[in-house]
Amino acid sequence: MTSYHYVTLDVFTERRFGGNPLAVFPNADGLDTATMQALAAEMNYSETTFVLPPRDPANTAQVRIFNRTAEMPFAGHPNVGTAHVLARLGLAGGNVLRFEELAGLVEVRLMHENGECVGAEIDAPQPLSMLGTFGPEEIAACLSLAPEHIVTRNHLPVRASLGVDFVLAEVAPEALGRATPDLAAYRRVAAARDEVGERLSIFFYAADGEGIRARMFAPLAGTWEDPATGSANATLAALRLSLSDAPALAYQAVQGFEMGRESRLALRAWRADDGVRASVGGRCVEMFRGTIVL
Repeated sequence: MTSYHYVTLDVFTERRFGGNPLAVFPNADGLDTATMQALAAEMNYSETTFVLPPRDPANTAQVRIFNRTAEMPFAGHPNVGTAHVLARLGLAGGNVLRFEELAGLVEVRLMHENGECVGAEIDAPQPLSMLGTFGPEEIAACLSLAPEHIVTRNHLPVRASLGVDFVLAEVAPEALGRATPDLAAYRRVAAARDEVGERLSIFFYAADGEGIRARMFAPLAGTWEDPATGSANATLAALRLSLSDAPALAYQAVQGFEMGRESRLALRAWRADDGVRASVGGRCVEMFRGTIVL
C-alpha cells in the first residue's frame, strides 16, 4: 500500500472559508487516471489536482486537473492553488513555474509578501477562440431568468475558450442574484448543441463599477455553482478586450458572493501576435493536510 499526501486550500481569497476550495496531491506519481477521478469525486470540490513529473525537464511539473466527473484540459483556480502549494512545500524551484496540461503549457508567477508565497498569477495556455453564439432565451431558461434579463448590447451569449470553453453571458445587475440553475433547461439546451457535449458551463456577469460581479453554473458536470472560476473570468477578460479598441485591460472580479464564499480575482488581457491573451491571479489560504493510503 502507498500513502499519498494532499493539501486543501481556499483560492482567490485572503480568509479561510472564502474563495474556491481545492485539493492538491503534490506527488501523485503512481496514481492511474481512474483512481485520480475517483479521488476527485471523493474530495467533492470543484477541482482536484495531481502533480506528476514533467515530460520535459525544462518545465516544473505535469498537472492533471479533475472535476467531480471528468478531467479538465485547463482551469484557473487549480493552477493558482497548485502553484501556491508547491511553493509552500519548497517544491516550486523558482518564482516562475511552467505546468504541462492537456490544453498546453501554463506559466505561473508566484506572489510573495513578507517573504512568503501568498498566491499566484497564471497565463491561460491559448489565445481567445470564439465558438458560436446562443440565443438569449436559451441562456435565460438555464438560469431561470426572463430573456429580457440577458444583456446583448455588448455581445450575445457566446461560447468561448482560452483552453476550456464556457458560455459567457451578461445579465442585468438586478438579475444576477436571483438566478438559479434549471436542470431541465440545461439538458434541453445541451442536447440541442452537439458541440457542448455533456458539459454546458454558463458564466454570467454584471458590470460593477470598473469591474464585474459574476456567477457560474455547470450542473451537468456536477457543479451546481462555482465560487470562483479563474478560467472563465480570464476568458471574459479576453472577450471584453476583443470587443474594444484598447491594447490591454485590467480589472477586478468578484464571484461567490451569493454562496457566502466571496472570491476576488485580478484579471488582465492583452493583444499578442497570435490573438488576445489573458491572465488571472489571486491569493490563497491553506486549510487542511492529510494522507490517503491506497
